[in-house]
Amino acid sequence: MLEESHRFFQEILDHDLSLLNFIDSDWLILNQRLAQHYNIKGVTGLHYRKVPRPPGSVRGGVLTQAAVLKVTANGTNTSPVLRGVWVLDHLLGQPSPPPPKGVPAVEPDIRGATTLREQLAKHRDVASCASCHVKIDPPGFALENFNVIGGWRDHYRSLGEGKRLKDKYVDPYNHVRVQYKIGLPVDATGTTPDGKAFKDIIEFKKLLLSNPTPIARGTTKKLLTYALGRAPGFSDRPTIDRLTTESAKKNYAMRSLIHAIIQSPTFQQP
Repeated sequence: MLEESHRFFQEILDHDLSLLNFIDSDWLILNQRLAQHYNIKGVTGLHYRKVPRPPGSVRGGVLTQAAVLKVTANGTNTSPVLRGVWVLDHLLGQPSPPPPKGVPAVEPDIRGATTLREQLAKHRDVASCASCHVKIDPPGFALENFNVIGGWRDHYRSLGEGKRLKDKYVDPYNHVRVQYKIGLPVDATGTTPDGKAFKDIIEFKKLLLSNPTPIARGTTKKLLTYALGRAPGFSDRPTIDRLTTESAKKNYAMRSLIHAIIQSPTFQQP
């Protein structure tokens, strides 16, 4: 999973591709094991290679890569909040403030009686929570069709209510796992803070790409932070604005943006 993400970044860098590929791409970096995990046919062998994205596939970009989806889950359950915060911070450069003191975290209902969406709706009734969750929840909901290791799901798993499976799951080592039930269906719909509705991750990625400036600005800030060895300050805003504007003229080419950062007075000054 990590190798996929590393090679994906390297492909964009080596060929000066648009940084918008981080949101969505019509190509993937796969080997046979990852392709099977993503339910993509026709990829054999353990070596990684660049392949066209199959028609109708939800993959493409980093949002749907298993490494990202796993690191934004707790190993047992997914969290729209963790995933939403990750998207805002790492892709859009809009980190969320820490939660207010005294507000408990939202925990999944493993009984299958309620979904996190329903629990978060009550969470947003708290005025101090609503202003942040209106931004955090949409990208988190868009990724709810992916389980804790990035596989696709149409329903949640339940240890309480739900339809019982016919057989217990047995792994390749003949270890019988806990028999879970088919829980409530996944609802990956949402509405962005500016009122645009989406029904799944595909539509959500299209909405992000319809306004590339925040993506370019967020990536520029991340690269500048890495280049300077510090977080950009208020005085760096004009540089970030200029680099973002210049990047748009070159279709947000990644390597060109890095060259522009290196050539900027902000990087070269003592």
